[in-house]
Amino acid sequence: MTDSTAASAVEGFDWRPLATLVLVGLVFGALVGNAGGVALLGALAGAVQGAATWAVLDRLVPGNRLIGRLIAAALGLVVGLALSGATGAALGTVGGVILGWLHYWIARQGYRSGLPPYASTGQVIWHNTFLFICGAIFFFLIAPILTIIPLSFNAEDFFTFTPEMLAFDPEGYSLKHYRDFFTNPDWQQPMWNSIKIAPMATLLSVSLGTLAAVGLSQSHVPFRRAIMAILISPMIVPLIISAAGMYFFYSRVGLQGTYLGVVLAHAALGIPFVIITVTATLVGFDRSLTRASANMGAGPVRTFFKIQMPLILPGVISGGLFAFITSFDEVVVVLFVGSAGQKTLPWQMFTGLREQISPTILAVATILVVISIALLTTVELLRRRSERLRGMSPG
Repeated sequence: MTDSTAASAVEGFDWRPLATLVLVGLVFGALVGNAGGVALLGALAGAVQGAATWAVLDRLVPGNRLIGRLIAAALGLVVGLALSGATGAALGTVGGVILGWLHYWIARQGYRSGLPPYASTGQVIWHNTFLFICGAIFFFLIAPILTIIPLSFNAEDFFTFTPEMLAFDPEGYSLKHYRDFFTNPDWQQPMWNSIKIAPMATLLSVSLGTLAAVGLSQSHVPFRRAIMAILISPMIVPLIISAAGMYFFYSRVGLQGTYLGVVLAHAALGIPFVIITVTATLVGFDRSLTRASANMGAGPVRTFFKIQMPLILPGVISGGLFAFITSFDEVVVVLFVGSAGQKTLPWQMFTGLREQISPTILAVATILVVISIALLTTVELLRRRSERLRGMSPG
């Protein structure tokens, strides 16, 4: 190879994928090696893994993305296994997948996705920096939840990962905390209380919140903005203030320490969510439909159930799910307005953290997380359905 040919090859070489993969591999390798007490060696191995990943994906299988990503994951598995055993293998595999995705993202200029072709370098950098910041915030919000779930299967009565868990030893995992939750009366009574209180509070919230939203959506209602502000104030006012106010009021009218008082308190907290979701659904509602129904002789009640309700039903259900989650997870208000007979799951969890550190709390937290994720997924599906019914593009 002549000097001119070598120079042109060097000038045409894109060093960005290699440098990025080496840097990311170095950082991730240091984290993986730290789990085994060899952070420096891990950083070095991660940098080598990044360079090897680039060499394989860029030179050997540049056109086959699936095979390339599998090879990158396999490289991470081998490096992690050599550094920290089974734990390092799992983390290294994750790192390999990230490195494989990152290589193709850079090589195929994925960092320009969503930007116009004429975007400057500064705009590209800011766009991807913004996405990175959003991703980092999301990670730090979700990481505590992801930590709780595996801890709930701990075979020991600890709130930390044991050496057996880190080594993925089956002896380190157990369902005993879940068995304790489903068999211990100290947990079963609060669970049934939550199951009784939350649906009743949700029914009240949906009924009153939907009527309020429909009424306040009428332009002729006087002071509707002020009324709306008052109705959604439980979302704005600090919960401890609302709880203290409810306590003093309920104690005067004989509702403090009763199931009805707890249900009414939870309904008051859930109504704002129903009002907001139903009001948002009514934004695209065609008022001519109700006028046509009235012209054909239907009364207001019949018009509501036959015309309005089918169209706003996704918003009503979404608000009801939010109200249910609020009631099922609420602890501050029930501490003020409830008694030992109305102890709910969050109350029992709070008591367990304050008075006795019971690992069963982790199992209960995992169950509540799963329930919340299922309900929020349903809310999102209903939101998309509502937008499709209103002729909007789900986004």
